[in-house]
Amino acid sequence: MKKNLLPLAALLPLCAAAQQRYNIVYIMTDDHTAQMLSAYDSRNIKTPNLDRIAQDGVKFTRSFVANSLSGPSRACMLTGKHSHKNGFTNNEHGIFNGAQQTMPKLLQKAGYQTSIVGKWHLVSEPTGFDHWDILPAQGNYYDPDFYNAKGPYKVKGYLTNIITDKAIQWLDEERDPNKPFALFVHHKACHRDWLPELKYLREYEDVNFPLPANFYDDYAGREAAGKTEMEIDDHMTLDYDCKIMPKDGKGSHLFSSYLNFLGRLNTEDRAKYDYFYDSISVDFHKRNLSGKALAEYKFQRYMRDYAKVVKSLDDNVGRLLDHLKEKGLLDNTLVVYTSDQGFYMGEHGWFDKRFMYEESLNTPLLMHLPKGLKARGEINEMVQNIDYAPTFLELAGAPIPADIQGVSLVPLLKGQHPKNWRKSVYYHYYEYPAEHSVRRHYGVRGDRYKLMHFYNDNDAWELYDLKNDPTEMHNLYGDPKMKSVTKEMKKELLRLQKQYDDSIRFQQKL
Repeated sequence: MKKNLLPLAALLPLCAAAQQRYNIVYIMTDDHTAQMLSAYDSRNIKTPNLDRIAQDGVKFTRSFVANSLSGPSRACMLTGKHSHKNGFTNNEHGIFNGAQQTMPKLLQKAGYQTSIVGKWHLVSEPTGFDHWDILPAQGNYYDPDFYNAKGPYKVKGYLTNIITDKAIQWLDEERDPNKPFALFVHHKACHRDWLPELKYLREYEDVNFPLPANFYDDYAGREAAGKTEMEIDDHMTLDYDCKIMPKDGKGSHLFSSYLNFLGRLNTEDRAKYDYFYDSISVDFHKRNLSGKALAEYKFQRYMRDYAKVVKSLDDNVGRLLDHLKEKGLLDNTLVVYTSDQGFYMGEHGWFDKRFMYEESLNTPLLMHLPKGLKARGEINEMVQNIDYAPTFLELAGAPIPADIQGVSLVPLLKGQHPKNWRKSVYYHYYEYPAEHSVRRHYGVRGDRYKLMHFYNDNDAWELYDLKNDPTEMHNLYGDPKMKSVTKEMKKELLRLQKQYDDSIRFQQKL
């Protein structure tokens, strides 16, 4: 018997071949919402290249974030833990602790090459990456600054194109082709100021986007919503957000920032920009709009510029997919597309995110699946951005540490539907006082009902029946008919707070 056994050294190559690991390309955008991605919603714009990802894989229909804010969301993704565990709860005062355990570090340990290009937004320098080339802070759309291990530098061009160029360059020239890789492509698009690529300045100008039914929300029964400062009507600026030059040259409190963005353009490009938007400014001032007419005008300008930014993003996702296919990498690569959170496109009269309401809590999640992962079409199980880390680790053949709070999505990607899959998700938002004045709150989102608690400066509960009230206009908390539902949702909320070890449960009485 012993003579028939192969030496251990001979077995190792066979094992390695049998356990071939997938490459990972993780594309994350900023503030890209499902309402502006045609794989989810075709009413507003078409995104054919983004849709390609789902056509060769899956679309998650109930994908949620743990904290709807850029930096905290990224920290949740990197660590597989909620904000209170990874330590990065808000943008205003947060600094990500790069010394802690992260998914890229664990991938490195498992033999993966790791790279990140584009937006980082975690203050501290990246750790766990063999290669990094990132934006300082939010970054700029035009002629952006970058920095890497060698220091800062400036690149001419449009940011979305440049980030894709850098991703392709790393794939072609800098990675070791003998190792599996994890490439993080993080775009600034579609973040506020929504500055379009110059070739798309006139795109969508003939489109009148449908006004959301609750655009003129009066926030009845929702005290915290009424106190926020992100209404298109009252808080969106004409200059910075809508690109209308003031007659007197004084502008809003953000006008100087807007001029600084434009100042990055060279003379020729600035002339192209001004030629287009100056005509819009002249037309606007002739109209002398006020009241609802002004609010709806601002909405259309916002939607058009946002859509233009998405247009360039879609182009570049297509370019990256084509390159992966051309290089023979696509069949063995998991391509993930998501955003750091959702965004309001006029729903409740708002722009921005932060709240636990659906448009902000929900984030797109599309995956192109390599050979061997058989799921196709829609996946309806509840998933959260803390799940990405354990998913990538399992696909890499790496152990998943016990302190990671997310769960691997691999069973779902194999076409399975585990009976014990989660039936609710936990959310906690911290950044107050801060821009937009969204109050601190936590909550639980179940299959049908959502319970939220605003705390500290105000003590208010909200309960929604998502089946009968999907736009969350009617707060049912305190309704005698909902007493048993409220009790069950509070019980589930406390269970999740215990499961995830959120100390807020000791400070707030349920």
